[in-house]
Amino acid sequence: MIRGWYIGASGMNVQQNRLNAISNNLANVDTAGYKREVSVSKNFSELLVSRMNFDGVYSTEFGSADIAPIIGKLGLGAETNENYVDFSQGSFKITNTKTDIALNGEGFYVVDTPYGERYTRNGDFFIGKEGILETKDGYPVLGENGYIYVDDDKFYVNEDGVLRTEEEGSDIDRLKVVRFDNERYLKKMGNSFYAETDVSGPAHIAEGRERPGFLQGYTETSNVNVVNEMVQMIEVNRAYEANQKTIQSEDSMMGTLWQKFAVLR
Repeated sequence: MIRGWYIGASGMNVQQNRLNAISNNLANVDTAGYKREVSVSKNFSELLVSRMNFDGVYSTEFGSADIAPIIGKLGLGAETNENYVDFSQGSFKITNTKTDIALNGEGFYVVDTPYGERYTRNGDFFIGKEGILETKDGYPVLGENGYIYVDDDKFYVNEDGVLRTEEEGSDIDRLKVVRFDNERYLKKMGNSFYAETDVSGPAHIAEGRERPGFLQGYTETSNVNVVNEMVQMIEVNRAYEANQKTIQSEDSMMGTLWQKFAVLR
């Protein structure tokens, strides 16, 4: 019976982690470039249950063997295996703002932060006081030559991410976009930022077919489907309640057992 408590409690922990991921997705449904989190769980190793007191042991020249029939499996609960990020493409929202630049394809902008370079899909930029293209948090967006200096929004961006002035048509810089060997294992850092990990591998400049397209005057919306997330939230709540009732039933049976034991004593 005590094992049942642990199995039910492990199931509740798994559902709590799923609920945290779903809640975060719903809270960021309107965040540009946000990518949904998915919580993945796994079972603990199951035990095979065989019939007891069954005369099925026989000897061989290599030792003994048991032919007691298997009558089922015993589960030992579950645990959260990982929370990974779904980097599927979001839809595009037209803003007609020159500093909004959406990525059409895989890849990440590079942003200079006090903690080092961070990566984002959020192309909702603006021009800072010093004429630097920045994120809404005030962090400079990096081009291939460093900070991107623009006097005003009188510039355009071509499909390859090259910024050019409208009047003279001269090149300002080219947006720095990077890729990773295992983008799934990037670490979320908040504010739609990501950091590389040992598993994701180091960032490398996206060139050729690896380089995404650029859409000026658009932002990439989040890839969160509100209906699907709400359905999953209902499933999580029901699974959590089921595990909770399992623990309550186990506790009730344990209480009955101790009462019967006390009477026999």
